[in-house]
Amino acid sequence: MKLILLSGGSGKRLWPLSNDARSKQFLRVLDDGRGRKESMVQRVWRQLAEFGFHENAFVVASRTHAEMLEMQLGQGIRIIAEPERKDTFPAIAISVLYLLEHKKISPDETIVVMPVDAFVEEAFFALFGKLDMMIQSSLADIGLIGAKPTHPSGKYGYIVPGARLASDILEVKRYVEKPREELARQLMDEHGALWNCGVFAFRPSHLASLLASRNFPARYHEFRDRYAELPAISYDYEVLEKADRIGVIRYDGKWKDLGTWNTLTEELAEPVIGNAVLDEESRGSHVINELGLPVKMLGIPNAVVAVSPDGVLVADKAATPRLKELLDDLDGRPMYEERRWGWARVLDFTTNELGWEVMTKRICVEAGKELSYQIHHHRSEIWTVISGTGEVVLDGVIRPVGPGDVTVIHPGVKHAVRAFTPLELIEVQMGEALVEEDIVREDFAWPPRMPHIS
Repeated sequence: MKLILLSGGSGKRLWPLSNDARSKQFLRVLDDGRGRKESMVQRVWRQLAEFGFHENAFVVASRTHAEMLEMQLGQGIRIIAEPERKDTFPAIAISVLYLLEHKKISPDETIVVMPVDAFVEEAFFALFGKLDMMIQSSLADIGLIGAKPTHPSGKYGYIVPGARLASDILEVKRYVEKPREELARQLMDEHGALWNCGVFAFRPSHLASLLASRNFPARYHEFRDRYAELPAISYDYEVLEKADRIGVIRYDGKWKDLGTWNTLTEELAEPVIGNAVLDEESRGSHVINELGLPVKMLGIPNAVVAVSPDGVLVADKAATPRLKELLDDLDGRPMYEERRWGWARVLDFTTNELGWEVMTKRICVEAGKELSYQIHHHRSEIWTVISGTGEVVLDGVIRPVGPGDVTVIHPGVKHAVRAFTPLELIEVQMGEALVEEDIVREDFAWPPRMPHIS
């Protein structure tokens, strides 16, 4: 059995903490049970590891998520890169084709697909073995896990169960993806419908046959090369609503979508994260503050305040599912990013009297990590170290740096930095246009670090 974990999302529903560079699954706000904070993807990976499933797991993600995944789950994580961001059907299809051609898996091996941000109990993962049995016994072409709905909602897929196929396995009489609330209530009350938990099990041969029948490319490289032409459609709409032989296993434990502030805050261990104080009349409220500025809340119950370099949200919790409606026109670079080497926060972005763009960042390079060796042709940079130790390389010449050291990098100069201890610096970029296209990366072999002799 192989697992495919879906890591997608535009980062809008948990704005301002999430953005295109740091989607909701990467926010470290959940308690890991040992007094430390972990993200949704770290929680799922930890749970998978408890059952040994992580050894056969692959994550399909956009290239913008690859660094975050490596930073949070480790360098050995197996990532299948999407050529561009699409919906779940293209992402699942390209992953299965990759496993068939590059990992040489059997066309009859069970594939289990699940999202990286599922918030479930450990008992949920114990059902994966039953999914495998369902598929390998040919009881169904597609296997699902369904949870009992707590309320009618148009956000989920609804599974109408039918006859019993085997112990704990029911046939699916009907599948409805994201119905109107009135229909959702009818499916629950009259047909005992279950919520689709976002898990799909099937054989690669089943998906390959489906691709061929619908004239989609059936070879990995061809599929990848034509990825931009493929419809951005979910697996639920493209496959489930049209499929016949589907089975479902009922899950009676906790299952929740933490995609909005009102649901996420229900799972936070404390009402305050960061520098904030709530008075007694602000019962039921939460503050998540990523800045050093103090936040005080007086007399505002059942609200959420989220503060980050990207903005400030103040909202009644019940209204937060509508947040995405206000952000459709939100554009611009993320003001905070986490990368494989550390993090960067934009402090200021302006245009000077010459018409040049000027951006000031605070950067932290973690101990033992380095920024890539690169060159810019249309901008200069100034690095001022504020804490930590490391070394800088300019056109192949290495020198040590520490607090107070300033490095001026002119256009055309190759440069990089590596940290011996956590290295914080202020970076000022200046040029006619500060764009990613003005970054040319090259290889550089750092020499072994020499021991310090006092």
